[in-house]
Amino acid sequence: MLRKAIILSAGQGRRLLPLTESTPKCLLSVSGKPVVAWQIDALLAAGIDEIVVVGGFQIDQIEKLLSERYRSIPGVKVKFNPFYEVADNLASCWITRQEMNTDFLLLNGDTLIDNVLLAGVLNNSVSPIMLCIDFKDKFDEDDMKVQLGANGQVRQVSKKLSAVETDAESIGLIRFSGEGASVFHAAVEKALRDPANLRSWYLAIINQLAETGMVGSHSVAGCRWCEIDYLHDLQKAREYFSMEGHLLQEHDTLVSGVHHKTIRL
Repeated sequence: MLRKAIILSAGQGRRLLPLTESTPKCLLSVSGKPVVAWQIDALLAAGIDEIVVVGGFQIDQIEKLLSERYRSIPGVKVKFNPFYEVADNLASCWITRQEMNTDFLLLNGDTLIDNVLLAGVLNNSVSPIMLCIDFKDKFDEDDMKVQLGANGQVRQVSKKLSAVETDAESIGLIRFSGEGASVFHAAVEKALRDPANLRSWYLAIINQLAETGMVGSHSVAGCRWCEIDYLHDLQKAREYFSMEGHLLQEHDTLVSGVHHKTIRL
């Protein structure tokens, strides 16, 4: 049973200034609860009790929150990425590479997910590396685009894919199972031996591993998720997660299989 998750939350989130001038993005409030708390609570509810949060900008604030909120759960811990100002999230993966010693989830620190989505990821029969994806009619420059092959295998992952090449987008959640965890660990270790890769995203590694046939996909169409990059994303997330009655109603509908409606904020 998968029991571990790594949350990448080292960045400041400059596109959300001035809100992130002195507060890391992962601590911004969504309906009265910090983003990282939404993530941790969802993971704990799913039975994942080893949770590593990689912090960087204003790390003391993150440590304080987790110490106060999760002091009774020893599996929730923080690791510091001292390179957060000069590196991208591949460096955060490098910081936590020793944690990649078993099946685990890797979650971007700005992606909110609901319980239905998480349950689907945990219950799916998986490829060694399973990239969670969603679909929409049109993709923009900031989307992490995905090209799919036969049987949902991932062929490419890149923001630079053309419209013709793009079939879906990555939502910022990946499951690593069996050899997938060790292969990713080794690839991260190797990549950071080249200083040029300091500014790389970890999905560049997933893109390389896709050539081996190890990377499959898991559709989250019909489930709720939200990536918070800009102020309007945050506002939509706050409105969305305050609609408790609506959320319960939609959850029941999704579970019963009556319909599948993709909601992308």
